[in-house]
Amino acid sequence: MNDQHPSASGVAENAVFESSAASMTGGPSPLPDLAAGTRTNLASKLRWQGRFKVWGGQLLLAVVIIGGWQWFTAEHWVDPFTYGQPTGIVHRLYTLFRDGTAFGSYPEQILVTLQEAVYGFLIGAAAGILMGVSLGTNRYLSSVISPYIKVVNAIPRIVLGSIFVVAFGFGITGKMLLAAVLVFFVVFFNAFQGVREVDPNVIANARVLGAKPLHIIRHVTLPSAMTWIIASLHTAFGFAIVGALVAEILGSEKGLGLVITTAQGTFDADGVFAVMLTVAVITLVAEFILTRLERRLLAWRPQSRSDAPAI
Repeated sequence: MNDQHPSASGVAENAVFESSAASMTGGPSPLPDLAAGTRTNLASKLRWQGRFKVWGGQLLLAVVIIGGWQWFTAEHWVDPFTYGQPTGIVHRLYTLFRDGTAFGSYPEQILVTLQEAVYGFLIGAAAGILMGVSLGTNRYLSSVISPYIKVVNAIPRIVLGSIFVVAFGFGITGKMLLAAVLVFFVVFFNAFQGVREVDPNVIANARVLGAKPLHIIRHVTLPSAMTWIIASLHTAFGFAIVGALVAEILGSEKGLGLVITTAQGTFDADGVFAVMLTVAVITLVAEFILTRLERRLLAWRPQSRSDAPAI
């Protein structure tokens, strides 16, 4: 009995303290708010520490690779004429921006390739999502069209590029179509699988509640498959760049692919790597934009421990 008296008095003292704090501030005690703020600040601090660790690791890896490359080529353990040299690549990139190319300024070549890749990406992604959702929700249509999709997917992309060059010439259309084809299959298979993974019980409940097929697709199927679709877009833009470059190498009047072909013809390894560096920067910028888009479109999704940065 005596052991219970301090506990009861402690509870009473806490109640008196909280009531006095509330009377002084005109509201509830600020202690819970202060604790919540402390937790938020701690979580933010830990999050930034994690980011700095990642950035530090990325920077260290870049220093090791580029520094080792420069060292090996400077000591002629690796032939700089064949494999290029970081300092030579930077100098070549500077001369490309300063002097341009034989067929126009270097920024103009970047814009041409970027235009082909973006148009191809948009067309291929839209067609892939449309076909993936349509076939994923209709088993009969999927059974009819599936063999033809597999046949077209088996055709080597270099062959399709040659066909597009013959059919559409050296203009933007052929490059855009080849980029769209590469993007289409990446997005299509992910969208198709994402639709197939939708919980049938959720669809059945929506039908019981009177939802029409289009409403089910809009409010149930697409949101459920959006994770699959967004994940495919991260890879798809890289394929769009590859499609545009391959088509330009096969035949073009302008573009980064033509710059690569010219550098290859003159055995200019630094020039080839300079274009590759440009493509890498473009891809990183596109990845940043797609990541922002993903966070905005999937803001409703609760975070899970399995979430990881897209690769």
